[in-house]
Amino acid sequence: QVQLVESGGASVQPGGSLRLSCTASGNIYPNDCMGWFRQAPGKERDRVAFIDGDGDTRYVDSVRGRFTISKDTAKNTLYLQMNSLKPDDTATYYCAAQKGCGAWWAPLFAYWGPGTQVTVSS
Repeated sequence: QVQLVESGGASVQPGGSLRLSCTASGNIYPNDCMGWFRQAPGKERDRVAFIDGDGDTRYVDSVRGRFTISKDTAKNTLYLQMNSLKPDDTATYYCAAQKGCGAWWAPLFAYWGPGTQVTVSS
């Protein structure tokens, strides 16, 4: 089993920055793929960013160039640095992990955190 806990969500003004963290415990391995997803009120959960076992990253178009996903395997922690935040980034952000590493597809992520709220508003 793997447990994930997100932190770092807050309310910020447009143009601001936040760094989300996701601490993992349990049977998680450096080569396991991990990702960030988000869900805005009334909308489906969407992909945000993905990092594979080799450290290669992928982003959805709406956040590419503004968000950066990274991980510290020694600390079992996943990060999401978010810059130039926009009101459309308002959502609950979820950290997720796979068993091993497959495609960037939500059903392949076996473990999910409870989420952390990010609100971008003036």
